[in-house]
Amino acid sequence: MSAVTRHLTQPLPSAIAAAIWRGSDVGQPFGQVIKSGWLALDRELPGGGWPCGSLSELLSPQATVLEWRLLGSALSQVVAKGGPILLVGPPEMPYLPGLQHIGVEARHLVWVQAETSTERLWAAEQLIQADTQGAILIWLPQARPEQLRRLQSHAQGGRALLFAIRPEIARREASPASLRVLARCGPDWALHVQILKRRGPEHAGELSLLSIPGGLRSVLTSRIRKPSELLPSHPGAAHAVGRVAIALSSRRLAAAA
Repeated sequence: MSAVTRHLTQPLPSAIAAAIWRGSDVGQPFGQVIKSGWLALDRELPGGGWPCGSLSELLSPQATVLEWRLLGSALSQVVAKGGPILLVGPPEMPYLPGLQHIGVEARHLVWVQAETSTERLWAAEQLIQADTQGAILIWLPQARPEQLRRLQSHAQGGRALLFAIRPEIARREASPASLRVLARCGPDWALHVQILKRRGPEHAGELSLLSIPGGLRSVLTSRIRKPSELLPSHPGAAHAVGRVAIALSSRRLAAAA
């Protein structure tokens, strides 16, 4: 055996071996993470939570309906540590009574009004460069890959929890975000979450996360907590109409909370 071969077969120093990431393993983020509030979701996220110091994307069928439910626990942790929540171009005013149930008050929110994607991206970059130690949510119905790459480049090494809120159709587009998740409404107050991209192996299937808004948890009866059980058992038009009616009712309550 030659000297070169012997050198290559020797074990790596522990510091180097620990820094090697294998594509079959869920990777580790470069900065700190914030727990999502769901153990099942944290198990699938690199580092065990939402990453700070990098760009994450949250896709959903309709803006302002699910992002507060999915990110609510993380945002409450941000404000508990004294950090602000910076909203860049939100399409609607957040429902403050609902946010108060998770510990987020109006004084914790900073609204940045920006109409175009270019304005929103510029505002987010300035907030990142100010080394904000909080959360930045930017609503981007449209964005070019190079614009997202620039945002990701600015975010790296920072301390902010940065989420781009985008429509579900954006899943067809390439993205430099280190993490992409798709959230949809499910039955019985569940959130169905699919991890589209992460640092690690592809995530198969989707997670079903129980998510009753804080403002409704204390007033819902045991029957209303599982509205799917109220659906008619027999097939036919009544079943279809009942399913649609209950689904619409649940979504309206979720949005109001």
